Amino acid sequence: MGTTDASTEPEASSGIDVLATSHDDTLLGPGTTAETRSTHLPRLARHTIALADGHKVAVSVCGRGVPIVLIHGYSAEGMLYAQTLSRIVTSGFKVVAIDVANHGGTQGLPAGGANFEEYTKLLGRVVDELGINKAVFAGHSMGGRLVTELAAREPERALAVILLDAIVGEPWDRIVALSRFNPFLLAGVGGILMADSFSTLPFVRDPVQAVKFGRLAMPMVVSHAKNPLHLIGPGVSILRSRSSKWMLEKLGREGVPVIAIHGDRDIVVPLSTARSAAKLAKGMVVVVEGGRHSWLLRDPETLPAILREMFDSPISQAARARDFAELGLAPDASLDEIEAAFYEPDAPILALTPEIDLDAIEPGPLRPKFHWHVDLPR
Repeated sequence: MGTTDASTEPEASSGIDVLATSHDDTLLGPGTTAETRSTHLPRLARHTIALADGHKVAVSVCGRGVPIVLIHGYSAEGMLYAQTLSRIVTSGFKVVAIDVANHGGTQGLPAGGANFEEYTKLLGRVVDELGINKAVFAGHSMGGRLVTELAAREPERALAVILLDAIVGEPWDRIVALSRFNPFLLAGVGGILMADSFSTLPFVRDPVQAVKFGRLAMPMVVSHAKNPLHLIGPGVSILRSRSSKWMLEKLGREGVPVIAIHGDRDIVVPLSTARSAAKLAKGMVVVVEGGRHSWLLRDPETLPAILREMFDSPISQAARARDFAELGLAPDASLDEIEAAFYEPDAPILALTPEIDLDAIEPGPLRPKFHWHVDLPR
C-alpha cells in the first residue's frame, strides 16, 4: 500500500508526527450489480504516526461525530475491517481503527511484549495522544480483551464496550488456564482460527467480495510471511493472560454498557464465552445466526446493521441523551458541537480525518447476509 507525498499529509498537533498516509481503494461491498456499482461509500485514510516518545503506530480513520474505536483480532490489522467501518460512518460516527503493537503498521513493544497490560497501556496512550476524550470501544477477538481492560481501568472514557467474538469471559479464561499446562491446546485453537479466517473468504457464494477482501488482506499476509516471529509476543501474552472476570465485573459496577455480539458457530471462542462476559458485566448478548469467528469480515453489512438497530432503540436513545447531557450537549447537537465535546481542541485525530460529504453518501440497498437475535437471559 503506497503513501502520499509528504506535502499532502495532514499536519497533526501536540506531539504526534504523521510519517505516512494512504487511502484504501477496495471498500465497495459484495457483488457487482448495478445497485452496488452506484453505491458511494467513504474511504478510510490510513496513517502511520509517531507518538510523543517516537513509537510508530498505524491508525485508520474516517467520518464525523461520536468516535468508535475498533481494535482488531490476533494476527489481523485495522484496515482489514475497512469495508465494515465505511458503512458505520454512514450512521454518523467517526471510526478509528488502531493497529495493536506487533501488528499491521505498529511497531512492537520495546519491553513487556508478552504482557497484555502493556498492549493496553499503549492503546490508551494512542487514544490520549489522538485527543479522543470519550468513545465507544469495540474489539474483535483479542481486541475485545484489550478494550475490556482499557475500559475497566478507565471507565470514564467509555461510552460503551462492544465485544465481537471477544476472548473475555470465564469459559475462555479456563481454556487459557489449561493451556498453561498444555500449550498445544492453545496452538490447536490457533490452527482452528487460521482455518476459520481462510473460510472467511466467500469464494463460492461471492467471488467478487472474496477478491476485494483478499486485496485488503494481502499487505497483512505479506508482512506475516516476511516476519512470522513478530506474532510471538502477542501470542505469548494470550497464553499468559489473567482472568478477565474482574474487568467485566468492574464495567458492570461502573454502569458501562457492554454488548457482546457473537457468532453461534464460533468454534474458536464459544458462544458461552459471550454469555459469561455479558452476565459478569450486566450487559447483553446479540447472537449472529450461523456466524463463525470472523463473521464481520465475511459480510461487511451485518455489524453496521446490528449497530443501527441497537443505537435506534429507545434504551440507546435515552443513554445517548444522558451521555450528551453530561457533556453539555443537546440530543440533537450538530456534528460540529459533537466533535467539540468528544475531542480535545485541535485534537490530532481531527486533522487526520479525511474530508467527507455525508450528504453525498449513498449506503445502497444491500442487505446483511446474517440474521441475529438478542439472547434472552439464562
